[in-house]
Amino acid sequence: MHFLIITRFIAILIFFLGISMGAPVLASIIHQDGCTIELLISTLITTVFGLILFLFIKSIKSEDVHLSHRDGIIIVTFGWILAGLFGALPYLFSGAIPHFTDAYFESISGFTTTGASMLFRIESLPEGILLWRSQTQWFGGMGIIVLSIAILPFLGVGGMQLYRAEIPSPVMDKLKPRISETAKTLWKVYLLITFAQIILLFFGGMPLFDAICHAFCTMPTGGFSTKNASLNHYNSPYFDYIIIIFMLLAGINFSLHYKMLRGDIKIFGKDPECRFFLILVGVFTIIITVNIYGPIYGSFLKAFRYAAFQVSSIITTTGFVTADYEKWPALSRLILLCCMFIGAMAGSTGGGMKTMRIMLLIRHGYQEIFRIIHPHAITTVKLGGRPVPPEILNSIWGFFILYIGLFVVATLIMASLGLDFISSVTSVAASIGNIGPGLGIVGPVKNYFDIPPAGKWVLSFCMLLGRLEIYTVIVLFTPEYWRK
Repeated sequence: MHFLIITRFIAILIFFLGISMGAPVLASIIHQDGCTIELLISTLITTVFGLILFLFIKSIKSEDVHLSHRDGIIIVTFGWILAGLFGALPYLFSGAIPHFTDAYFESISGFTTTGASMLFRIESLPEGILLWRSQTQWFGGMGIIVLSIAILPFLGVGGMQLYRAEIPSPVMDKLKPRISETAKTLWKVYLLITFAQIILLFFGGMPLFDAICHAFCTMPTGGFSTKNASLNHYNSPYFDYIIIIFMLLAGINFSLHYKMLRGDIKIFGKDPECRFFLILVGVFTIIITVNIYGPIYGSFLKAFRYAAFQVSSIITTTGFVTADYEKWPALSRLILLCCMFIGAMAGSTGGGMKTMRIMLLIRHGYQEIFRIIHPHAITTVKLGGRPVPPEILNSIWGFFILYIGLFVVATLIMASLGLDFISSVTSVAASIGNIGPGLGIVGPVKNYFDIPPAGKWVLSFCMLLGRLEIYTVIVLFTPEYWRK
């Protein structure tokens, strides 16, 4: 491993993170919210630390940079850990979250786009803190590492190692010949859709500041809100349906958005994973609508609206809330629990296992049943008419086993800390799936404040695991990784 190169890249990452804190400082000055000095101190500490660390490392010429896959893994993992650390400074210095464990939890929840919060009186927070809170999710959604690849050409070919470690997808879709061009393309699409949502929310009557913050938390499928009651604060069908549309857009592979913008308007219908994803959303929405119409809501349209919102919010792992779904019938709650595990599409900003993995596991299972009936038949699992290589299927099965195994272990730890069964299960499912709200003491109208400190660190680790797709983090705990 190239420790000097690794350290240099992490230093640049921290430096740019500090620079990005300038936007909340500006918001604080404009709104005169009383925390400008605290935000400025956070900015200076982060920026200066990154700059000093960068200057301390011996200068490395661009042609000497040849990152290995192992280098990419350690840069991404420690980059995210340190982003959470420095991202906690505005909360600590402003007094919004006075304890380090809670501040780090809120920060890493933002950068991993989980949306699990410690805060109760959100509307009383300074505007600078609210923007920083939303901004951490916006950067975390597409990935700070991908942004760095896009703007740091000195990485050269080594950028591919970072891209593979960062992009949450079992099958990587390289849109451009150069990896830096791919990263730039993804960010252009991300910016375009974010801007479109801000415009639609603002012209629908939402204050501009709230529109920016909610768009910053929709596109990364994050779920932080500027309101205590989340989107339910507005009680607006217009806002609900706009957010539903953009949550689903965020949950779709961004390479499909790029191809659609290039003129392939039928790409969503042609892509097998996208069809599977949208069918799941539609079926789950219909079942829950029928289930809650009558016992919970007297209006069918209202039942459909709330069902569609919560299904879209949880399956895309966004975590916005418009209803207390803990009061819904057991069938509806179980479907939402399933959505926590399924997640969004590969190549999206969403978390969970990803619908591509679920789809391929189902097809592989059917193939094994077919072989029992026809033992001499030669069959292959196909995706979009093309055979899926065995190594990808093996990787998916490995991921599935690791995901469930880590979920079980973390749930047992949470139960040992005193949480009840429902809270233990859903707090871990919502954290490792990067969703946010669960059930029980972490339900839609509650938050993670009452989780014990040790439990918050466990859940923070689960958030990191989910955001970086398990393998990227777990491989660091294997002796083979550290051997030459």
